[in-house]
Amino acid sequence: MSEFFRRAVAGCSAAAIVIAGLSACSTAADEGPLIAVSTNILGDVVEELVGGEASVMTLMKPNADPHSFEVSAREAGRMRAADLIVSNGLGLEEGLQQHLDAAAADGVEQFIAGDAIDVLAYGQGDAAGMPDPHFWTDPARMIDVVRALTPVLAEVDGIDEGAVRERSRAYLSRLEELDAEMAEAFGAIPPQQRALVTNHHVFGYLAQRFDFRVVGTVIPGGTTLAAPSASDLADLVDAVESTGVRTIFAESSSPDRLVRALADEADVHVEVVELFTESLTEAGGGAPDYLTMMRVNTQRIATGLSP
Repeated sequence: MSEFFRRAVAGCSAAAIVIAGLSACSTAADEGPLIAVSTNILGDVVEELVGGEASVMTLMKPNADPHSFEVSAREAGRMRAADLIVSNGLGLEEGLQQHLDAAAADGVEQFIAGDAIDVLAYGQGDAAGMPDPHFWTDPARMIDVVRALTPVLAEVDGIDEGAVRERSRAYLSRLEELDAEMAEAFGAIPPQQRALVTNHHVFGYLAQRFDFRVVGTVIPGGTTLAAPSASDLADLVDAVESTGVRTIFAESSSPDRLVRALADEADVHVEVVELFTESLTEAGGGAPDYLTMMRVNTQRIATGLSP
């Protein structure tokens, strides 16, 4: 091989390395800002607000349980490299907290939705007095979260502030429409029939906002990781019988075996209706986004509790 040819090959190899490096940098730059979001409910909201202004990595998969889902090592690494992490807070992400703490220690900016709302405490069960993280069942509180989140998203490097604020205004309008629809639907239910029994305590915010009573929950604590005792079930049977509740609501993210057992034990005609409360579904699963989830639940609750 001639000296000229060797130099030519070496030059081409070096050029290829440089081009590959530039291409990798260009690809990384093209991805834009990265926003990591803990739950798929908040992930949907963030995607509505940022549009194509950033990459959104939603950590919780469809139909998962927010109390117990886990992330891969790759996802944990990307969290620590994110421009912003959006989480629910209030003790919801039990399986993710160590990774949220690690990212915070690395200096990753975090927005915690629970910091933007008027927090309720659990009123019953083992979690009584602890903060209730299920604020999204009240659309008015989701409005509070969106209003607080918008300026944080708008300040992320690489995001068009005007575009985010415009999308936020449009989404807030849709949330206000949802709130009005829910108020109208629930307003048609006689007050004495606004009683909710579910397989764990998730409707505290909805109950306060729309004047419902939470008669009881099959799982006594605020997390699906808890388990009911025989006395818990017995107390709930008494509550069902004394109030005349005709419908028990089971969450799609948790098994409803216990709810059905309760319905049988109460020895009254009690229907079990599935709701989407803690997780969105796949595109064809009935609750692919937050607004749809809330509308489906509203219709099912109103139907289940109406005369």
